[in-house]
Amino acid sequence: MSKPSSVAVQRKVTVTLPEELLAQMDARIPSRQRSIFIATAIETQLAIVEQQAALEAAAGAWTDDNHPDMLGEADIDAWLNHLRQTWARGGSE
Repeated sequence: MSKPSSVAVQRKVTVTLPEELLAQMDARIPSRQRSIFIATAIETQLAIVEQQAALEAAAGAWTDDNHPDMLGEADIDAWLNHLRQTWARGGSE
């Protein structure tokens, strides 16, 4: 289990957990590793929440009007093939 990225300053907090969830944690995580486990779980969940917020903020940024050259699957496939060919050649076009 790796330590969360930001553990410079620590502070005790009180949280309330459902008994079944606490029992599952008690059965699997040694008592001296619980704080790290919980901090890592929170960090992971926060990263997901931040990604969801970024996706919601970007929703609608791509429109068919802005990219008429990519309206169908064939157009997208052609673009991807061209992109992959430039990678294979080691250059950009």
